[in-house]
Amino acid sequence: MIETIDFGAIKWHHIQNPTEEDLEFLEENFHFHPLDIEDCLSTNQRPKIDIYDDYNFLILHFPGFVDNQQKVLRIREAKIFWGENYIITITQGQWALRSFFDQTEKRPESVDDFVKSSSDALLYTILNRLMVDSYSLLLRIGATIDNINRQLFGKRAEDTIENISVTRRNIILLNTIFKPQLRLFHKFESGSIKGFSQSGDFMDDYWGNILDYYQKMWDMVEDHGELIEGLSKTFDSMQTNRINEVMKIMTFISTLFLPLTFITGLYGMNMNLPLAEWKWLFWGVIGFMFCFIIAFIFYAKKRKWM
Repeated sequence: MIETIDFGAIKWHHIQNPTEEDLEFLEENFHFHPLDIEDCLSTNQRPKIDIYDDYNFLILHFPGFVDNQQKVLRIREAKIFWGENYIITITQGQWALRSFFDQTEKRPESVDDFVKSSSDALLYTILNRLMVDSYSLLLRIGATIDNINRQLFGKRAEDTIENISVTRRNIILLNTIFKPQLRLFHKFESGSIKGFSQSGDFMDDYWGNILDYYQKMWDMVEDHGELIEGLSKTFDSMQTNRINEVMKIMTFISTLFLPLTFITGLYGMNMNLPLAEWKWLFWGVIGFMFCFIIAFIFYAKKRKWM
């Protein structure tokens, strides 16, 4: 179903989960290129912009949480037709773009004159809102990394391993989202992509602001990636050291009891051995073992084995 917000000369059409009928309506009434219509039906498209004489077609990717616990990220695609007097946004599922459309539809009086002035201004407002939502998401990722940093010295290694693994996966996904689109937003700022505003270079500063915002988020993604890799290596080193300490103690105990096991096994055999008839043999063996343990521990400490 196509929903519309009328700003006078500018209209914002939004389609969530497009059907064949919706796309046929777009093709018949707006005469979009058939390949662009075909792209609207498919998912996992690469970010791009197709420039035509009377409209531009964009496919942009933004991150969004896939679960209610807001731990795992997924790619959210926004397909945008950008014409002289309209913006058409197409999305799959419920996310930030849909929420922004609903808020604008409920409170049209909150929209200022700048947004209503041109389709360029409306597109900038939509992109800026998506940037703000993505930035908020990156701050949550940063908070998760800080929490992992505090968990490093905790005793629940399973939770730390899970958090590190999920965060690394999220950062890899963020890399696949942000890196390809950086060149696309550079085209806005450089003037390679011409808008439909009648004011000439009026929008240049706004496109530059979008690029600065995007560059800032890309830098954050790189910083988060370096931090989580460092924390992961630190955690692995700590776990290896803990395992080594456990193995060291177990080896020490095994070495300590090896000769004692030999003595008890030897005198446990059913045969005549030296001193076997001595009535104090049991207490003598116990005393020897006790002295051996003390002497071995003293020797190990002197050699700094423990």
